[in-house]
Amino acid sequence: MANFVGIDVSKARLDVYWRPSGERAEVSNDDAGIVALVERLGAVRPTLVVLEATGGYELALVIALGLAKIPTAVVNPRQVRDFAKAIGRLAKTDHIDAGVLAHFAEALNPEPRPVPEAEALELAALVARRRQLVDMVVAEKNRLARATAKVKPGVTAHIKWLQNQVDEIERDLGQAIRRSPLWRDKDDLLQSIPGVGKVIARTLIAELPELGTLSRSQIASLAGLAPHNADSGEHRGQRHIWGGRASVRTAMYQGALVGTRYNPVLRAMYQRLLVAGKSKKVALIACARRLLLIANAILHTGKAWAPSGVQ
Repeated sequence: MANFVGIDVSKARLDVYWRPSGERAEVSNDDAGIVALVERLGAVRPTLVVLEATGGYELALVIALGLAKIPTAVVNPRQVRDFAKAIGRLAKTDHIDAGVLAHFAEALNPEPRPVPEAEALELAALVARRRQLVDMVVAEKNRLARATAKVKPGVTAHIKWLQNQVDEIERDLGQAIRRSPLWRDKDDLLQSIPGVGKVIARTLIAELPELGTLSRSQIASLAGLAPHNADSGEHRGQRHIWGGRASVRTAMYQGALVGTRYNPVLRAMYQRLLVAGKSKKVALIACARRLLLIANAILHTGKAWAPSGVQ
């Protein structure tokens, strides 16, 4: 009999729900708890395990499930929230969330993607940590601007320390990329695109491993760069982008800012949209989506950037 498992992940705990049996379990989110849970799941071989992306707390569990070859789907929290509202589950606790995830798995049966190897997940963790450190540097620089004379030396020293940490993470990222022939090839291909530098390339490799394997519409939707309609009856609302992987969407927007200056395809597209009356923001988002599609095509074909190529 098919059975579906939902796991609500928090920093300290994993709440587990089996459907349709209704069985519940709770284990610690550490090595001992994860080993015990994976052994239990391996014994019953669930049809599908579903958990949400939680900003890194799920990485160790996802690695363990992947190594045990247990079919697992890591889903967008926003999809699960919308599903919970649709079925009238408005209350929210960790146990309820685990039950909703199991119901989501049974009702929608999301496709379990091949879990990247442990090294790929480690790369994702490095990318996430770099982003956190950069955010902290920006915050401290903002504080420095209004710090008093007595406070300024301490803030300045902290900025220097944080920047050293960023430099160290970037060295680790470079070494990780260069250790893997597959990542090295992907890195070279992506950086051949005007507008894509090392940070954007590594963000795509780490946080969008599906790049090059999905269709244009699928990859745009996964990154949150696919426009969604807002129509009702005769009314035709403005289309908006939402959902997807925010870190990837941010990276592509930054790439578009550079690409509209140095990438001939994006520059021509940007100017054409402005002439057509589009706002600068709308034009940049369209260029960010086009840049993502170019990257998708390049990894699919394995051919470096060429303005007249398949992309």
